[in-house]
Amino acid sequence: MNIKLFANRSSTNDSSTNSIAVANTSPFMTPEDVKHWIKTQAQALGFADCGFLSVHHPLFAQQIEQLQKWLAKGYEGQLQFMHNNHHLRAHPEQLVEGAKTIISVRMDYLTQAPTARTVADNNRPNHGIIARYARGRDYHKTMRNRLKQLALNIEAMLPEWQHLDIGTQADFVFRPFSDSAPIFERPIADAAGLGWTGKHTLLLNKQAGSFFVLGELFISLELPDDKPVKAHCGSCSACIDICPTQAIISPHELNAAACISYLTIEHDGIIDKKYRRAIGNRIFGCDDCQLICPWNRYAKLTAVEDFAPRNNLDDSTLLELWQWQEAEFLQKTQGSPIRRTGYVNFLRNIAIGLGNAEASTDIIVQLHSKLSAHNDILDEHIHWAINEQQDKLSKNKE
Repeated sequence: MNIKLFANRSSTNDSSTNSIAVANTSPFMTPEDVKHWIKTQAQALGFADCGFLSVHHPLFAQQIEQLQKWLAKGYEGQLQFMHNNHHLRAHPEQLVEGAKTIISVRMDYLTQAPTARTVADNNRPNHGIIARYARGRDYHKTMRNRLKQLALNIEAMLPEWQHLDIGTQADFVFRPFSDSAPIFERPIADAAGLGWTGKHTLLLNKQAGSFFVLGELFISLELPDDKPVKAHCGSCSACIDICPTQAIISPHELNAAACISYLTIEHDGIIDKKYRRAIGNRIFGCDDCQLICPWNRYAKLTAVEDFAPRNNLDDSTLLELWQWQEAEFLQKTQGSPIRRTGYVNFLRNIAIGLGNAEASTDIIVQLHSKLSAHNDILDEHIHWAINEQQDKLSKNKE
């Protein structure tokens, strides 16, 4: 803490009247000043914003109750991890011993602004559409590295905050997370004021839409909670109406097992035929509910280079991707979120896209080329795609 000493002397030279006044010139007068400094640091590191929430906030108990009701409806599909570690979800302080505050951050990921309220991806039926967050490097490592740097910046400032009752006397503890632990990520961001939960269950921000990813930094400093913001969805149901598989059952209720993002990324095995036409040309994730959202006319472009598309993943045809051999897949998806789905499931997704593409005898030839090359599950999707293509070719001749 910086102080200035001022000697106040009377007009007489009587030393007994001399006094010392202490003026505190530290820029950190309150915990709110510390929070403001941390937010400034977060933005300098490429985060669009951050908010603060206690590890003991009542939302965790509330969210556990809602999660259990959601699981009882069978909406989780193959996401069996959602059944585990409920005690850690309910008591996040147990994840990091000594943690008192969660810093929730968001990071914009768009590299090109989409046409407002339009699903232009549908206009390119022969292209493989990959969700916009996944076209560059895997953001999880980038997020954790920058959160770690934020923590180190905070640690370096601890001597400046010794006069504040925020826990600076104890050893500083921190741990960054990015979709890497049983944490109620979106509810934390909601409660910390980074936005509100839209009817599609994604976080929305009035100044930035929803094209951003979230992360958390647990720290041992005790800082005041931020306040949630008011929801601004009103009577709009655009996201519910646009969902190709009708996965948004009702406002704020998602059947993950029907969501294209789940089906093309998390689901292992056969994708139910009832979803295949609706999947269209989406081969890894789906942005439809975001693209149609009115608030995304305010979506911001990212300053983080890692989100820049690599290997033409924003403009590749389905046939180009179909022709990748496994070695090429592994090489071109190194450090990419697409690795998560695996090569054969990636081909499965592309096969569905080819079945939904414009009628073409070349597509049928290319589909045949991979029959019996991998497993029965892929073959089943190839046969379906061939039948879809043949039906369209037959109709074109009528």
